[in-house]
Amino acid sequence: MAITAPPAAKTVTLSIDGQQLTVPEGTTIYDAAKEAGIEIPVLCHDERYDPVGVCRICVVDVGARVYAAACVRPCEDGMEVKTTTPEVEERRGTLTQLLMADQPPTEEDPKETTTADNELLVLARRYGIEREDGIPLGAGRGIDLSNPVIAVNHDACILCDRCVRACDDIQGNDVIGRSGKGYATLIAFDLNDPMGESSCVTCGECVAACPTGALTNKPINSVPIKPRTELDSVDTVCPYCGVGCALTYHVDRERNSISFAEGREQPGSKRRLCVKGRYGWDYASSPQRLTTPLIRREDSYPKGPLSADVRGEGDGRRKRKKPGGLVDYDEVLPHFREATWEEALELVARRLTEIHSDGGPGAIAGFGSAKCSNEEAYLFQKLIRAGFGTNNVDHCTRLCHASSVAALFEGVGSGAVSTTYGDIINADVAILAGTNTTANHPVASSFFKQAKRRGTKLIVVDPRRERIADHADIYCQLKPGTDVAFYNGILHEVIANDWVDREFIAQRVTNYGELAKVVKQYPPERAAQICGVDADTIREVARLWGTANAAVIYWGMGISQHTTGTDNARCLIAMCSITGNVGRQGTGLHPLRGQNNVQGASDAGLIPMFYPDYQLVTREDAREKFADAWGGAELDPERGLTVTEIIASALQGGVRGMYMMGENPFLSDPNVNKVRKALSALEFLVVQDIFLTETAEFADVVLPASSYMEKEGTYTNTDRRVQIGRKVLEPPGEAREDWMIICDISARIGLPMEYGSPREVFDEMAAIMPNYAGLSYDNLGPSGKLYPNPDPEHSDGTVVLFDEEFGTDDGKAHLVPAEWLPAKELPDDEYPFILNTGRLLEHWHTGSMTRRSFALDTIQPEAHVFLNPDDAAAMGVAEGEFVRVTSRRGSIELSARISHRDTPGTCFIPFHFREAAANVLTIDEIDPTGKIPEFKFCAVKVEAA
Repeated sequence: MAITAPPAAKTVTLSIDGQQLTVPEGTTIYDAAKEAGIEIPVLCHDERYDPVGVCRICVVDVGARVYAAACVRPCEDGMEVKTTTPEVEERRGTLTQLLMADQPPTEEDPKETTTADNELLVLARRYGIEREDGIPLGAGRGIDLSNPVIAVNHDACILCDRCVRACDDIQGNDVIGRSGKGYATLIAFDLNDPMGESSCVTCGECVAACPTGALTNKPINSVPIKPRTELDSVDTVCPYCGVGCALTYHVDRERNSISFAEGREQPGSKRRLCVKGRYGWDYASSPQRLTTPLIRREDSYPKGPLSADVRGEGDGRRKRKKPGGLVDYDEVLPHFREATWEEALELVARRLTEIHSDGGPGAIAGFGSAKCSNEEAYLFQKLIRAGFGTNNVDHCTRLCHASSVAALFEGVGSGAVSTTYGDIINADVAILAGTNTTANHPVASSFFKQAKRRGTKLIVVDPRRERIADHADIYCQLKPGTDVAFYNGILHEVIANDWVDREFIAQRVTNYGELAKVVKQYPPERAAQICGVDADTIREVARLWGTANAAVIYWGMGISQHTTGTDNARCLIAMCSITGNVGRQGTGLHPLRGQNNVQGASDAGLIPMFYPDYQLVTREDAREKFADAWGGAELDPERGLTVTEIIASALQGGVRGMYMMGENPFLSDPNVNKVRKALSALEFLVVQDIFLTETAEFADVVLPASSYMEKEGTYTNTDRRVQIGRKVLEPPGEAREDWMIICDISARIGLPMEYGSPREVFDEMAAIMPNYAGLSYDNLGPSGKLYPNPDPEHSDGTVVLFDEEFGTDDGKAHLVPAEWLPAKELPDDEYPFILNTGRLLEHWHTGSMTRRSFALDTIQPEAHVFLNPDDAAAMGVAEGEFVRVTSRRGSIELSARISHRDTPGTCFIPFHFREAAANVLTIDEIDPTGKIPEFKFCAVKVEAA
C-alpha cells in the first residue's frame, strides 16, 4: 500500500511592529508577538488557559475599523499589526483607569507579599494612573475570609475569569464560577457558598492565577509577610507525595522561616501544587521540633506506658479534647534526659555493636524512610549491610507498593513505572485502578482530568467512589477484594473477541496459553457474580481496552494493599502485555508512588532483597560488586527480613536491636497492639526523627534529625524523575542532617564513611547503579532528569520503557495467571462491615508533619469514619455523632461522616490520626510474595458510641 505523506502545515506571513513573521495558521497575534520578543500587556490572559479576550488590555491595531484583542485574534496572511501606537496605548490606559476606579484603596499591594506582583497595579504604574479618592465603590461586594489560608476580596475582582479557568482547566476541580448580574456579578464558589464552606480543595491555583488583590494568601503564621523583594527564593521539590512537584519557597532569612510557596515549571507539575505543597510547609518551624539528643532515664526502665490517647484507656470523649491528637510531650519527655551528641552516638554504637556481637547479624535491623533523600537511603542501607552484615533493612514501600514491585519484577523485569503520568495525554483509554488519586496525587490527577477533557476515555475501578470517579466515562464500583475476578473477566473478553496483539504476543510475551486457560473460567457473568460489576459493563470495558490504539493503566494501593496484591498487579501486567499496550507513547504500567521518595529509596537499596538498583543480594556477582565498592565488607548472602517480618522476629526475640530513621511503625504498621509488643520487646531502639513520634516513645535514644527543608539531596518521583531538593532553612537547635548522623554512627562501629556533601554520595551511587549512570548534580538541572538517561547533558530522559525488550533475562514479558481468592478475614454476623483504610487530601502518612501544619490541620482536624447513608440510618447515627468501630484486634471511637461514596456494608477510616488509629483494627496477614499487609480489607463492627 502506498504511503502518503501528511500535508505540510499551512503558514501565514504578517508584520508586527515592522517585523516580518511567518507562523503556523491559527496562531494568535499575542503568541506570534511573544515568539518575536514583542510584549503585549494582558490581564485576563495566561498561556496555560484558553483565551477569552474579556479584559481588552491586549488590543492592537490591525488596520480594521476596531482594534483586535491579540489573545484571541488569529494571524492572517498580509496582516500589518501595530502594538504600541499612541492611540493603542491611550485605549489601554483608559481601560486601566476604569478598572482602577473600582479597586478598593489599600496601603500596600496584597499580592506583593503573598504571591507575586499585582498585574493591574503594574499597568497602573505603566500608565501613571492612581485610584482617585471620592470615586464611589458601588455595591461593595465584600470580603470572604472563611478559608484558613486564602483571602477573597470581591471588590478587587475585575472578573477576568482567570481563577475560573485555573480551577476548571488546570486543576479540574470545577468549583469557581460567576454569580449575580450587572455590577453585582462576582466570582462564586459552588452555589455562591463562602469559599471555606465550598467544595474547594485549597490548592491555591486560583491565587496564583489572580492578576489583582482579589485572591491572596493569608500569612500562615502571625508574623506579617515581608515584600517578596526582601525574601530569598529557593527552588526545590515538594516534600509530600510521589508526584514530586517543583516549587519555590520564599524565605525570611531574618526569622529562618518560609513566608510562602509557589509552583515552578517542570514537566511533571507545570507550576501546579496542591494544598499540602502550597500551604503545608510550616511543620518545619513547629515548637515541638526535637533539638537535642535524648537518652531514656534509668528510672524509666522497664519502659513506661504510652500516652493515654493511644493506650485506649479512659473515656473516649475526654481523649478527643486533647489538642492536635499528637504525642503528649509533657507526659513523655520526663522519661528522657538531654544528652550531648557525643554521649548519644557513643551509646548507640556501643549497644548496637554489643547486640550484634552477642546475637549475630540477624539480631540487628533498620527501618529507613521514603521521606529522606536518595543519598540518605543509600548510606542507611550501606550501614546496615556493610556495617552489621545483615540485609534486615526496609522502609515504607513494604506498606504501599511491595506487591506491585514484586509482580513487575517477575513480569517485566523492572520495579519502576514504564511511562509517566503525563503520558496519559497520548492514550485513547486509561484505567485508574484502586487509586484515590485526587487525594493521594492531586497534581497527577489534574493531568488525568485534562486528558479526559481532551478525549481520553477514563475508566475508574474502585470499591469507593472517590472524586476522580466523577470524571470517569465508566465507573466500576467492584466489591472489595475482588479485583482478580474483575480483571480476569476483562481478559476473558479481550481474548474471546481476539482483541489481542498476536504479533506482540508471539515476539515479546511468554506463558500466554496458560493465561488464556485460566481466564477462560471467568466469563463476564461469573466475574460479575464475584465482583458485583454487571457483565455488560465488564464487556464494555474490555471492548474499549481491547480496541484502543493506545491504552495505559495507573494504579494505587487499592490494588497493592491486599493479601492478593501481587495477583492483582499480575492481572494488570497481563492486560497491557496481551494487547501490546506497553513500550509506546500512551501505553504502559504505572503504580502511583505514595511518598515523595519511595521510588528513590527503593532504587537506592533500602529493601531487604536488593542492593541499589535492584541487584539481588543472593547473586554472588552482585555481592562481589558491592563488597568491592564498600571497602571489602563481608555481605550477607541471604535475603533480609521485611518490615512485617522484622516486627514478628522482634516478638520472638530474633531481632533485638533496631535503628529507625524517619519511620513511625507504631501508627503505620497493621495491628498496632502487635507492633507495640514488638517494640517493647526490643533490647535497644534508636529513633532518628524531627518530632517525638509514637514510635519514639519506645526508644532508648532519640536523635534530633533535619526536616526536608533543612538539607540537600536528590529525590526520585513516581515518574523516575531525579530532582535536587535544596536546603531552605537552618536546622533548629542541635538538630543535624540525617546523612551526617548516619556517617557518625557508621564511623563509631568501624565502617568509616567520609563524604563532604550529598553530592559526593550521589556520585558514588551513580557509579554503581546502571539506571542512574551519567546523572550528576550538575546535569540534573532545575527540573531534574528521568532515568534511564543515555544523554543527560541534552535529554530529559526516557519517558517510555520497553520499546524493544523488557528487563527480564530473556527480554520478554512473563505472564503469571491468577485465580481469585477471597480475603483472609471475611465479614460475619459479629463483624458485618468491611473496613477500608487510606489517606485524606490534607494529611500524609502518620500525620507527624501535616498535623503540625496550620492550614492542613485546620481544614481536617479530626478523624472520621465514612459510612453509607443507609448503614448510618439503620444504626440511628447522624452526621458528626460518635461511633465505636471494633475488630478482632481492638476498638476505636471517632465521629461519623455520612458518605454516598461508600457502598453499604463498608466503611472507610483514614490512618493519619493517633487518637483514632485505624491500624488498631487492621489485620496483619500479608501477601505471600510481596509481603505487604492487608490494609484494605478486614471485618469490623460499627456501633453508636
